[in-house]
Amino acid sequence: MKALRIAAQLALYAPLMAILAYFSTEPRFSAVAPDEALLRVSVIHATQRKEACRERSPEELAKLAPNMRAALDCPRERSPLVVELELDGRTVLRREVAPSGLRRDGNAALYQRIALPAGRHRIVARLRDRADGDFNYLKDETVELGAGRVLLIDFNASQGGFVFRG
Repeated sequence: MKALRIAAQLALYAPLMAILAYFSTEPRFSAVAPDEALLRVSVIHATQRKEACRERSPEELAKLAPNMRAALDCPRERSPLVVELELDGRTVLRREVAPSGLRRDGNAALYQRIALPAGRHRIVARLRDRADGDFNYLKDETVELGAGRVLLIDFNASQGGFVFRG
């Protein structure tokens, strides 16, 4: 009886193991074509406030409850994030991203994948995190990307702006 149970389990498990073995190696998957490289742009950033803080007058402060008497009135809403990416003199990405949150006071997030031919490329990344004016972060770099390689363009304000990894 025990030998019959083991034989039945083997009869059921062997095809299952064969299916798992096949799908662990086939079909072949590649994120990009064999002669291409991949550019990933990933930005999560808290932009500047849309409006500047203002100082409340003594009359305004008197009307407020004692626990609410902050001297500065700062609106919570933040500016939209504008990201632009230029590849070999051609704009391939221009995106305006609204801040997250019900009151538009959270981080703005952008993720984009761009397939490009392998080789040498000049990349110019620009970012504006304020309501108006020119781009306040800029990075211009020439990179060599081999076939199947991935370049990540990240943004970190504490490191001075754009960071190219890969």
